[in-house]
Parts: sequence; structure tokens; C-alpha cells
Amino acid sequence: MEQLYQIDVSLFKLINEGLANPFLDVVMVFLTSFKKSWFIAALTCIYVLVRRKKEGLVILVLFGLAIALADQTASSFFKPLIERTRPCFALENVNLLVRQTRSYSFASSHAANTAAVATLIWIFFSKSGRTDRLFALAVAVYAVLVGYSRIYVGVHYPSDVLGGMVIGVASGSLVYLAYSYTMKNYIHLHLAKTDRAITKTRF
Repeated sequence: MEQLYQIDVSLFKLINEGLANPFLDVVMVFLTSFKKSWFIAALTCIYVLVRRKKEGLVILVLFGLAIALADQTASSFFKPLIERTRPCFALENVNLLVRQTRSYSFASSHAANTAAVATLIWIFFSKSGRTDRLFALAVAVYAVLVGYSRIYVGVHYPSDVLGGMVIGVASGSLVYLAYSYTMKNYIHLHLAKTDRAITKTRF
């Protein structure tokens, strides 16, 4: 475990200190703050509604459910369970670029939430036309960059982000599976009722 922690710390220092530069400082602070990058979420929702029309509203609801599941799993389950101190408070000479309260580090809620949405978008859009595939890829890249930004600005270890992404992918997948199961059973029930109604009409 100690060796894994040292690898985690080394990777954190490489990203937070070794790869730091003024340009990336601005970009990563922007990406890590949902208050500053809110329009990316807005554009994503607009694209979903335009491309999927009626189904778009359902997809947006699934986004909300996946984010809620991912966020609660990361923040309300793993953080109090693991009780890991953030690197900006545990290590010396951290290049801290944002304000940070003393909440726990593992797992990253930012990484979990964005990965949850990216997973659903990948499921719904990656097998469509070229434009939709590019959209799904762009959102996936954005989710990775948000996770990277959490390390860069000094508030998470790489393993926090990796753990958050796993939680996000799992949450998005579970929400989709639940939705798919519900729809299949609803359609099956609806068809069964229709068949019974037709049978009664005939006789």
C-alpha cells in the first residue's frame, strides 16, 4: 500500500508541479469550476434535446439520476468511509489554485459526475452518425480533462480521480440498465394488454 501511495504522490507532483505553466493554470481552473464552465453543460443539454427531440427529455432526466447516484456514492459513501486527506493539506509545497474546504479526498465527485454523464452520452450517441459520435467523444474527453484538472489544481490525487471515474461509469451504466429494463417491461406489458384487448374485440 505504501508503494502505491508513493506512486500516487509522484504522479500528483508531476501533474501539479512538473507540468504546471501559466496557460494551463487558466485552462484548468476554468475546467475544474462548474460555475465558470456551466455553458458547456448547457450546450450539451441543448444538443441532446435537438438531436433526440422527445427522447431528449428522458435522457436529461437520466443525467440527473446518474449524477445524483454518482455524487452520493462518492461524497456520502466513500469519502466518510475512506477519510482520505486532500493532497493540498497532506503534502508540502502544493500548487493550490482554487479555494478548498477540508472535505475528504477519495473519491472525486467532479470526476464521478462528469463520467456518469459521459457514459450515458456514449451509450446513446456513440453508435449514431458521425456528428453524434464526435459529440460523444468530445464529452468523454471533457470528462477526462475535468478529472485531470482536479489533480492539476491541487485538490485530488490521481487515484481519487480514477476512483471517481469508475464510480461515474458504473452509475451511468446502472441508470441506463434500469431505464432499459423498465422500458422493455413497459413495452411488453403494453403489448400484452393490446393483445388481450384485440382478442376480446374479436370474440
